[in-house]
Amino acid sequence: MKILVLNEHDMEKVFTMEDAIQADKDALEFYSRGETCIPLRTNLDVPEHNGQSLYMPGYVGGANALGVKIISVYPDNINKGLPSVPALMVLVDNETGEVCAAMDGTYLTKVRTGALSGAATDILARKDSKIYALVGTGGQAEAQLEAVLTVRDIEEVRVYSRTRDRLEEFVKNMSEKFSDKFNVRIVAANSADEAVQDADIITCVTTSKKPVFDGKLVKKGTHINGVGSYTPDMQELDEYIVLNSDKIYVDTMDGVINESGDFIIPMEENKFSKEDITGELGEVIIGKVAGRESEDEITLFKSVGSGVFDLVTARRIYEKALEKGIGQIIEF
Repeated sequence: MKILVLNEHDMEKVFTMEDAIQADKDALEFYSRGETCIPLRTNLDVPEHNGQSLYMPGYVGGANALGVKIISVYPDNINKGLPSVPALMVLVDNETGEVCAAMDGTYLTKVRTGALSGAATDILARKDSKIYALVGTGGQAEAQLEAVLTVRDIEEVRVYSRTRDRLEEFVKNMSEKFSDKFNVRIVAANSADEAVQDADIITCVTTSKKPVFDGKLVKKGTHINGVGSYTPDMQELDEYIVLNSDKIYVDTMDGVINESGDFIIPMEENKFSKEDITGELGEVIIGKVAGRESEDEITLFKSVGSGVFDLVTARRIYEKALEKGIGQIIEF
């Protein structure tokens, strides 16, 4: 058995954000067509260390993608100089059942999660969007930023984080990193409310259990990506914006209504129901439900993640790495 091992540097060399956005669009389509086998992930709490360990298996026949991602969420790791979301992706050859690749799941998660917001923004946000608000500067934030900048000609990015030092460092690093690629000004906001005021696109990528901005500040025509809430007790989005968005889309219906406190909490209070969700984003891609239909609509995309995005993206990375002879092969 030969296993191709790919680290972050290998993956960056063969895969672009544009590639990742297309992979996620394809994964959304596979899922909404019912052409996947993606069980709900297994989530194990590790309360002694303020952590969670998740196992995400799946199979996407149309993409020849079979495997499992092992991912943990340890917020305190950031104080140890370690990734807060460490992960490993294991791909299996769908023809033989043998493991064929192992790759940096932390980088994979970051890229495919950012690309998913990029896909949603590309499909739902106004084409003339210029101001982007990003709330959260953790391990997922960089890819969220890059993805939105990839699909829209943003002029100003307003970033907010509760930790000022981390916020200023993020703004400095991202300004330097993307200075040659995008013509954009990246600034630190003094509050989340200041960041979202008059923004055309908003992304929240936090682990907050309380809403991080006032939903009443969202202007008409705004598109919102809710990325951080992936457990029933997390609620980063203001209930007001959940109840008052004109259209609401999700990455996977089963995942969101079973895992996201952004929707579960108002559902338990009988303020919101599954029927209030316009549909899956993949259903927009295949033409089953409508996307944005006017410049004034507020659109909300809620993602909790799914193995389908990891699988399709990982398989595409694996194929490109084989084609270019990148990575290390281990034989058993």
